[in-house]
Amino acid sequence: MASASAVTISPIGRAWARFDGPGRLVGVDLARGLAVLGMLAAHLLDTERRLTLDPETWVTLVNGRSSILFATLAGVSIAIVTGGSRPIGPERRPRAAARLALRGAMLWIIGMLLVATGVPVYVILPAYALLFVLALPFLGMRARGLFVAAGVLALVMPWIQPVLDAAPIWAGRAGAEISAAVGWNYPFTVWIAFLLAGMGVGRLDLRRLDVQAALVTAGGALLLAGYGAALATAPAVAGRPYLSTVLTAEDHSSGLWEVIGSGGFALATIGVCLLLCRTPLRWVAVPLRAVGSMPLTAYVLQLVVWALVALALLGDTGDLYGIREAGLFLPLTLGLIAGCTVWALTLGRGPLEWLIDLVVRLVVGRDAVDAGGPRIAVGGVAGPRSGDGSGGPGAGSGSGSGSGGVGGPR
Repeated sequence: MASASAVTISPIGRAWARFDGPGRLVGVDLARGLAVLGMLAAHLLDTERRLTLDPETWVTLVNGRSSILFATLAGVSIAIVTGGSRPIGPERRPRAAARLALRGAMLWIIGMLLVATGVPVYVILPAYALLFVLALPFLGMRARGLFVAAGVLALVMPWIQPVLDAAPIWAGRAGAEISAAVGWNYPFTVWIAFLLAGMGVGRLDLRRLDVQAALVTAGGALLLAGYGAALATAPAVAGRPYLSTVLTAEDHSSGLWEVIGSGGFALATIGVCLLLCRTPLRWVAVPLRAVGSMPLTAYVLQLVVWALVALALLGDTGDLYGIREAGLFLPLTLGLIAGCTVWALTLGRGPLEWLIDLVVRLVVGRDAVDAGGPRIAVGGVAGPRSGDGSGGPGAGSGSGSGSGGVGGPR
Protein backbone atom coordinates (compact mmCIF):
# COMPACT_ATOMS: atom_id res chain seq x y z
CA MET A 1 0.00 0.00 0.00
CA ALA A 2 1.32 3.45 -0.90
CA SER A 3 2.17 5.72 1.97
CA ALA A 4 0.07 8.82 2.61
CA SER A 5 2.96 11.02 1.51
CA ALA A 6 2.98 9.27 -1.84
CA VAL A 7 -0.62 10.10 -2.59
CA THR A 8 -0.82 12.88 -5.11
CA ILE A 9 -3.54 15.49 -5.29
CA SER A 10 -4.85 16.67 -8.63
CA PRO A 11 -4.42 20.34 -9.59
CA ILE A 12 -8.17 20.84 -9.21
CA GLY A 13 -7.99 19.25 -5.76
CA ARG A 14 -5.21 21.62 -4.76
CA ALA A 15 -7.19 24.56 -6.11
CA TRP A 16 -10.24 23.54 -4.08
CA ALA A 17 -8.14 23.02 -0.96
CA ARG A 18 -6.80 26.56 -1.33
CA PHE A 19 -10.25 27.97 -2.06
CA ASP A 20 -12.24 26.20 0.66
CA GLY A 21 -9.67 24.63 2.96
CA PRO A 22 -10.03 24.59 6.76
CA GLY A 23 -7.43 27.33 7.13
CA ARG A 24 -9.34 29.87 5.05
CA LEU A 25 -11.78 32.49 6.30
CA VAL A 26 -14.20 32.21 3.41
CA GLY A 27 -16.43 34.90 4.87
CA VAL A 28 -13.69 37.42 4.17
CA ASP A 29 -13.64 36.30 0.53
CA LEU A 30 -17.41 36.77 0.40
CA ALA A 31 -17.18 40.29 1.80
CA ARG A 32 -14.45 41.14 -0.70
CA GLY A 33 -16.49 39.72 -3.57
CA LEU A 34 -19.44 41.88 -2.58
CA ALA A 35 -17.16 44.92 -2.53
CA VAL A 36 -15.87 44.14 -6.04
CA LEU A 37 -19.39 43.85 -7.42
CA GLY A 38 -20.36 46.99 -5.53
CA MET A 39 -17.48 48.73 -7.25
CA LEU A 40 -18.72 47.55 -10.62
CA ALA A 41 -22.25 48.75 -9.93
CA ALA A 42 -21.01 52.15 -8.81
CA HIS A 43 -19.00 52.52 -11.97
CA LEU A 44 -21.52 51.40 -14.52
CA LEU A 45 -24.99 51.98 -13.07
CA ASP A 46 -26.78 55.21 -12.27
CA THR A 47 -26.12 55.49 -8.55
CA GLU A 48 -26.17 59.27 -8.34
CA ARG A 49 -29.36 59.58 -6.35
CA ARG A 50 -30.33 60.05 -2.72
CA LEU A 51 -30.94 56.92 -0.66
CA THR A 52 -34.57 56.65 0.46
CA LEU A 53 -37.04 53.90 1.39
CA ASP A 54 -37.75 53.44 -2.30
CA PRO A 55 -36.04 50.18 -3.40
CA GLU A 56 -35.05 51.80 -6.69
CA THR A 57 -32.63 54.02 -4.78
CA TRP A 58 -30.99 51.21 -2.82
CA VAL A 59 -28.33 50.73 -5.48
CA THR A 60 -26.75 53.90 -4.14
CA LEU A 61 -25.64 51.89 -1.09
CA VAL A 62 -22.58 50.88 -3.10
CA ASN A 63 -21.40 54.48 -3.31
CA GLY A 64 -18.42 55.02 -1.05
CA ARG A 65 -19.21 52.04 1.14
CA SER A 66 -17.69 49.52 -1.27
CA SER A 67 -14.32 51.23 -1.20
CA ILE A 68 -14.38 51.68 2.56
CA LEU A 69 -15.26 48.01 2.96
CA PHE A 70 -12.27 47.10 0.82
CA ALA A 71 -9.88 49.31 2.74
CA THR A 72 -11.09 47.71 5.96
CA LEU A 73 -10.66 44.22 4.48
CA ALA A 74 -7.12 45.07 3.44
CA GLY A 75 -6.37 45.81 7.08
CA VAL A 76 -7.95 42.52 8.13
CA SER A 77 -5.71 40.58 5.77
CA ILE A 78 -2.55 42.50 6.67
CA ALA A 79 -3.17 41.60 10.31
CA ILE A 80 -3.78 37.95 9.51
CA VAL A 81 -0.61 37.48 7.48
CA THR A 82 1.42 39.17 10.21
CA GLY A 83 0.40 36.83 12.98
CA GLY A 84 -3.36 37.13 13.44
CA SER A 85 -4.24 37.47 17.12
CA ARG A 86 -0.56 37.04 18.04
CA PRO A 87 1.40 39.76 16.21
CA ILE A 88 4.80 38.77 14.89
CA GLY A 89 7.79 39.62 17.08
CA PRO A 90 10.34 42.37 16.44
CA GLU A 91 12.82 39.93 14.91
CA ARG A 92 10.34 38.94 12.19
CA ARG A 93 8.85 42.35 11.55
CA PRO A 94 11.50 43.77 9.15
CA ARG A 95 10.96 41.05 6.54
CA ALA A 96 7.18 41.28 6.84
CA ALA A 97 7.44 45.06 6.45
CA ALA A 98 9.69 44.69 3.40
CA ARG A 99 7.18 42.33 1.79
CA LEU A 100 4.29 44.71 2.37
CA ALA A 101 6.29 47.71 1.14
CA LEU A 102 7.24 45.91 -2.08
CA ARG A 103 3.64 44.89 -2.65
CA GLY A 104 2.62 48.49 -2.12
CA ALA A 105 5.15 49.61 -4.72
CA MET A 106 3.82 47.13 -7.27
CA LEU A 107 0.23 48.15 -6.55
CA TRP A 108 1.21 51.77 -7.16
CA ILE A 109 2.73 50.89 -10.55
CA ILE A 110 -0.36 48.91 -11.57
CA GLY A 111 -2.56 51.74 -10.38
CA MET A 112 -0.74 54.35 -12.45
CA LEU A 113 -0.97 52.13 -15.53
CA LEU A 114 -4.73 51.95 -15.00
CA VAL A 115 -4.90 55.73 -14.65
CA ALA A 116 -3.16 55.95 -18.03
CA THR A 117 -6.02 54.04 -19.71
CA GLY A 118 -8.17 57.14 -19.39
CA VAL A 119 -11.13 55.26 -17.93
CA PRO A 120 -13.14 57.87 -15.97
CA VAL A 121 -12.73 56.41 -12.50
CA TYR A 122 -10.65 57.38 -9.52
CA VAL A 123 -8.22 54.48 -9.33
CA ILE A 124 -7.78 53.40 -5.73
CA LEU A 125 -4.55 51.41 -6.04
CA PRO A 126 -2.17 54.36 -5.51
CA ALA A 127 -3.99 55.15 -2.27
CA TYR A 128 -3.78 51.49 -1.29
CA ALA A 129 -0.05 51.54 -1.91
CA LEU A 130 0.39 54.43 0.52
CA LEU A 131 -1.86 52.75 3.08
CA PHE A 132 0.30 49.62 2.95
CA VAL A 133 3.34 51.71 3.80
CA LEU A 134 1.52 53.64 6.53
CA ALA A 135 0.48 50.34 8.10
CA LEU A 136 4.08 49.25 8.70
CA PRO A 137 4.61 50.98 12.09
CA PHE A 138 1.45 49.28 13.41
CA LEU A 139 2.36 45.68 12.57
CA GLY A 140 3.31 44.81 16.15
CA MET A 141 0.16 46.22 17.76
CA ARG A 142 -2.67 44.13 19.20
CA ALA A 143 -6.37 44.62 18.59
CA ARG A 144 -7.04 47.10 21.39
CA GLY A 145 -4.25 49.46 20.38
CA LEU A 146 -5.26 49.29 16.73
CA PHE A 147 -8.89 50.07 17.53
CA VAL A 148 -7.84 53.00 19.71
CA ALA A 149 -5.57 54.39 16.99
CA ALA A 150 -8.30 53.96 14.38
CA GLY A 151 -10.84 55.67 16.62
CA VAL A 152 -8.61 58.66 17.34
CA LEU A 153 -7.82 59.16 13.66
CA ALA A 154 -11.48 58.73 12.70
CA LEU A 155 -12.53 61.42 15.14
CA VAL A 156 -9.71 63.89 14.47
CA MET A 157 -8.77 63.72 10.79
CA PRO A 158 -12.17 64.73 9.30
CA TRP A 159 -11.69 68.12 11.00
CA ILE A 160 -8.29 68.55 9.35
CA GLN A 161 -9.15 67.14 5.93
CA PRO A 162 -10.90 70.29 4.59
CA VAL A 163 -7.70 72.25 5.26
CA LEU A 164 -5.63 69.66 3.42
CA ASP A 165 -8.09 69.62 0.52
CA ALA A 166 -7.72 73.39 0.19
CA ALA A 167 -3.93 73.22 -0.12
CA PRO A 168 -2.61 75.13 -3.18
CA ILE A 169 -0.86 72.04 -4.54
CA TRP A 170 -4.13 70.55 -5.80
CA ALA A 171 -4.93 73.65 -7.86
CA GLY A 172 -1.43 73.91 -9.32
CA ARG A 173 -0.27 72.96 -12.78
CA ALA A 174 0.37 69.33 -11.81
CA GLY A 175 -2.42 69.13 -9.24
CA ALA A 176 -4.46 66.51 -11.07
CA GLU A 177 -1.43 64.31 -11.66
CA ILE A 178 -0.32 64.54 -8.03
CA SER A 179 -3.87 63.75 -6.87
CA ALA A 180 -3.96 60.64 -9.04
CA ALA A 181 -0.51 59.56 -7.92
CA VAL A 182 -1.46 59.60 -4.23
CA GLY A 183 -5.08 58.53 -4.72
CA TRP A 184 -6.31 61.70 -3.05
CA ASN A 185 -9.95 60.90 -3.78
CA TYR A 186 -9.39 58.30 -1.05
CA PRO A 187 -7.24 60.50 1.18
CA PHE A 188 -4.82 58.36 3.15
CA THR A 189 -4.95 60.93 5.94
CA VAL A 190 -8.50 59.75 6.73
CA TRP A 191 -8.54 56.29 5.21
CA ILE A 192 -5.74 55.02 7.41
CA ALA A 193 -8.46 54.83 10.08
CA PHE A 194 -10.32 52.19 8.05
CA LEU A 195 -7.15 50.20 7.47
CA LEU A 196 -6.23 50.23 11.16
CA ALA A 197 -9.77 49.26 12.14
CA GLY A 198 -9.48 46.32 9.76
CA MET A 199 -6.14 45.37 11.27
CA GLY A 200 -7.81 45.42 14.67
CA VAL A 201 -10.46 43.05 13.36
CA GLY A 202 -7.75 40.80 11.93
CA ARG A 203 -6.11 40.60 15.36
CA LEU A 204 -9.28 38.94 16.73
CA ASP A 205 -10.14 35.26 16.47
CA LEU A 206 -12.54 35.61 13.56
CA ARG A 207 -13.61 31.96 13.74
CA ARG A 208 -15.43 32.50 17.02
CA LEU A 209 -19.18 32.98 16.81
CA ASP A 210 -19.21 35.63 19.54
CA VAL A 211 -16.55 37.67 17.71
CA GLN A 212 -18.51 37.53 14.48
CA ALA A 213 -21.70 38.57 16.26
CA ALA A 214 -19.84 41.38 18.03
CA LEU A 215 -18.68 42.74 14.68
CA VAL A 216 -22.27 42.92 13.47
CA THR A 217 -23.42 44.54 16.71
CA ALA A 218 -20.60 47.08 16.97
CA GLY A 219 -20.71 47.85 13.26
CA GLY A 220 -24.46 48.31 13.35
CA ALA A 221 -24.18 50.65 16.32
CA LEU A 222 -21.57 52.78 14.56
CA LEU A 223 -23.65 52.81 11.39
CA LEU A 224 -26.73 54.08 13.25
CA ALA A 225 -24.66 56.58 15.22
CA GLY A 226 -22.95 58.02 12.16
CA TYR A 227 -25.93 58.31 9.86
CA GLY A 228 -28.23 59.30 12.71
CA ALA A 229 -25.89 62.10 13.73
CA ALA A 230 -25.76 63.29 10.12
CA LEU A 231 -29.54 63.65 10.05
CA ALA A 232 -29.59 65.34 13.45
CA THR A 233 -26.88 67.90 12.68
CA ALA A 234 -27.88 68.70 9.09
CA PRO A 235 -30.11 71.69 10.01
CA ALA A 236 -27.50 73.16 12.35
CA VAL A 237 -24.64 73.08 9.82
CA ALA A 238 -26.62 74.29 6.82
CA GLY A 239 -25.02 77.43 5.42
CA ARG A 240 -21.78 76.92 7.34
CA PRO A 241 -19.21 75.75 4.77
CA TYR A 242 -16.60 74.32 7.11
CA LEU A 243 -18.99 72.57 9.47
CA SER A 244 -21.11 71.23 6.62
CA THR A 245 -17.96 69.72 5.12
CA VAL A 246 -16.92 68.06 8.37
CA LEU A 247 -20.28 67.03 9.83
CA THR A 248 -21.62 65.10 6.86
CA ALA A 249 -22.20 61.53 5.80
CA GLU A 250 -22.10 62.26 2.08
CA ASP A 251 -20.34 59.60 0.05
CA HIS A 252 -16.62 60.28 -0.44
CA SER A 253 -16.78 63.41 1.69
CA SER A 254 -14.35 62.08 4.33
CA GLY A 255 -16.73 63.77 6.74
CA LEU A 256 -16.94 62.69 10.35
CA TRP A 257 -20.35 61.06 10.03
CA GLU A 258 -19.35 59.22 6.86
CA VAL A 259 -16.24 57.85 8.53
CA ILE A 260 -18.25 56.59 11.50
CA GLY A 261 -21.33 55.41 9.60
CA SER A 262 -19.62 53.82 6.61
CA GLY A 263 -16.87 52.41 8.80
CA GLY A 264 -19.58 50.75 10.86
CA PHE A 265 -21.19 49.46 7.68
CA ALA A 266 -17.90 47.81 6.73
CA LEU A 267 -17.50 46.11 10.12
CA ALA A 268 -21.09 44.89 10.11
CA THR A 269 -20.77 43.56 6.56
CA ILE A 270 -17.67 41.57 7.46
CA GLY A 271 -19.46 40.12 10.48
CA VAL A 272 -22.54 39.20 8.47
CA CYS A 273 -20.44 37.50 5.78
CA LEU A 274 -18.55 35.49 8.39
CA LEU A 275 -21.84 34.41 9.96
CA LEU A 276 -23.41 33.48 6.62
CA CYS A 277 -20.45 31.29 5.80
CA ARG A 278 -21.12 29.23 8.93
CA THR A 279 -24.29 28.03 7.13
CA PRO A 280 -24.93 26.13 3.87
CA LEU A 281 -25.14 29.52 2.18
CA ARG A 282 -21.35 29.35 1.86
CA TRP A 283 -21.92 26.97 -1.08
CA VAL A 284 -24.46 29.26 -2.71
CA ALA A 285 -21.94 32.07 -2.39
CA VAL A 286 -19.11 30.20 -4.14
CA PRO A 287 -19.18 32.48 -7.24
CA LEU A 288 -18.99 35.61 -5.10
CA ARG A 289 -16.28 34.06 -2.98
CA ALA A 290 -14.34 33.28 -6.15
CA VAL A 291 -14.39 36.94 -7.16
CA GLY A 292 -13.28 37.87 -3.65
CA SER A 293 -10.44 35.36 -3.76
CA MET A 294 -8.71 37.33 -6.53
CA PRO A 295 -9.75 40.97 -6.07
CA LEU A 296 -6.71 42.54 -7.70
CA THR A 297 -7.17 40.47 -10.84
CA ALA A 298 -10.91 41.19 -10.87
CA TYR A 299 -10.38 44.91 -10.35
CA VAL A 300 -7.72 45.31 -13.00
CA LEU A 301 -9.58 43.11 -15.48
CA GLN A 302 -12.82 45.05 -15.26
CA LEU A 303 -11.06 48.36 -15.95
CA VAL A 304 -9.05 46.90 -18.84
CA VAL A 305 -12.18 45.37 -20.40
CA TRP A 306 -14.00 48.65 -19.88
CA ALA A 307 -11.22 50.55 -21.68
CA LEU A 308 -11.13 48.10 -24.61
CA VAL A 309 -14.92 48.06 -25.05
CA ALA A 310 -15.17 51.85 -24.80
CA LEU A 311 -12.41 52.25 -27.34
CA ALA A 312 -14.07 49.83 -29.75
CA LEU A 313 -17.63 51.11 -29.38
CA LEU A 314 -17.15 54.80 -28.62
CA GLY A 315 -13.62 55.60 -29.71
CA ASP A 316 -13.09 57.23 -26.31
CA THR A 317 -12.21 55.48 -23.05
CA GLY A 318 -13.32 58.54 -21.07
CA ASP A 319 -17.00 58.55 -22.14
CA LEU A 320 -18.68 57.50 -18.87
CA TYR A 321 -22.28 58.05 -19.90
CA GLY A 322 -21.73 56.41 -23.27
CA ILE A 323 -20.39 53.23 -21.67
CA ARG A 324 -23.28 53.19 -19.20
CA GLU A 325 -25.79 53.50 -22.03
CA ALA A 326 -24.04 50.65 -23.83
CA GLY A 327 -25.15 48.35 -21.01
CA LEU A 328 -21.73 47.01 -20.09
CA PHE A 329 -22.59 46.30 -16.45
CA LEU A 330 -24.51 43.04 -16.81
CA PRO A 331 -22.24 41.22 -19.28
CA LEU A 332 -19.10 42.39 -17.51
CA THR A 333 -20.44 41.33 -14.12
CA LEU A 334 -21.55 37.89 -15.34
CA GLY A 335 -18.30 37.40 -17.21
CA LEU A 336 -16.26 38.41 -14.19
CA ILE A 337 -18.15 36.05 -11.88
CA ALA A 338 -17.94 33.15 -14.33
CA GLY A 339 -14.28 33.69 -15.15
CA CYS A 340 -13.19 34.04 -11.52
CA THR A 341 -15.19 30.97 -10.51
CA VAL A 342 -13.69 28.75 -13.21
CA TRP A 343 -10.18 30.04 -12.51
CA ALA A 344 -10.44 29.70 -8.73
CA LEU A 345 -11.82 26.16 -8.88
CA THR A 346 -9.38 24.87 -11.51
CA LEU A 347 -6.19 26.91 -11.30
CA GLY A 348 -6.38 28.45 -7.83
CA ARG A 349 -4.79 31.82 -7.11
CA GLY A 350 -5.58 34.73 -9.39
CA PRO A 351 -2.91 35.50 -12.01
CA LEU A 352 -1.99 38.95 -10.71
CA GLU A 353 -1.99 37.71 -7.12
CA TRP A 354 0.33 34.88 -8.16
CA LEU A 355 2.63 37.25 -10.06
CA ILE A 356 2.97 39.72 -7.21
CA ASP A 357 3.64 36.95 -4.72
CA LEU A 358 6.29 35.48 -7.02
CA VAL A 359 8.11 38.81 -7.32
CA VAL A 360 8.00 39.38 -3.56
CA ARG A 361 9.33 35.90 -2.82
CA LEU A 362 12.16 36.36 -5.32
CA VAL A 363 13.15 39.78 -4.00
CA VAL A 364 12.46 39.55 -0.27
CA GLY A 365 11.95 35.86 0.44
CA ARG A 366 9.16 34.03 2.17
CA ASP A 367 7.34 35.34 5.21
CA ALA A 368 9.11 34.68 8.46
CA VAL A 369 5.91 33.58 10.25
CA ASP A 370 5.50 29.79 10.21
CA ALA A 371 7.63 29.70 7.09
CA GLY A 372 7.19 25.98 6.68
CA GLY A 373 3.42 25.97 7.04
CA PRO A 374 0.72 26.01 4.40
CA ARG A 375 0.16 29.32 2.73
CA ILE A 376 -2.86 31.05 1.36
CA ALA A 377 -3.21 34.10 -0.80
CA VAL A 378 -5.81 36.59 -1.83
CA GLY A 379 -5.68 39.93 -3.49
CA GLY A 380 -2.02 40.49 -3.99
CA VAL A 381 -0.59 39.75 -0.56
CA ALA A 382 0.05 36.14 0.26
CA GLY A 383 1.23 34.82 3.54
CA PRO A 384 1.37 31.84 5.81
CA ARG A 385 -1.53 30.81 7.94
CA SER A 386 -1.32 32.37 11.34
CA GLY A 387 -0.53 30.02 14.15
CA ASP A 388 -3.70 30.63 16.14
CA GLY A 389 -6.01 29.14 13.62
CA SER A 390 -7.40 32.50 12.58
CA GLY A 391 -5.57 32.35 9.30
CA GLY A 392 -7.29 33.87 6.36
CA PRO A 393 -6.70 35.41 3.02
CA GLY A 394 -3.67 37.53 2.44
CA ALA A 395 -3.91 41.29 2.48
CA GLY A 396 -5.94 42.30 -0.52
CA SER A 397 -4.50 44.53 -3.08
CA GLY A 398 -7.81 45.71 -2.86
CA SER A 399 -10.18 47.55 -4.84
CA GLY A 400 -12.90 49.61 -3.56
CA SER A 401 -15.19 52.09 -5.08
CA GLY A 402 -14.66 55.49 -6.46
CA SER A 403 -18.01 57.04 -6.61
CA GLY A 404 -18.91 53.98 -4.76
CA GLY A 405 -16.68 51.49 -6.50
CA VAL A 406 -12.97 51.08 -6.69
CA GLY A 407 -11.80 54.31 -8.16
CA GLY A 408 -15.33 55.05 -9.24
CA PRO A 409 -16.61 58.20 -10.91
CA ARG A 410 -18.10 60.85 -8.73
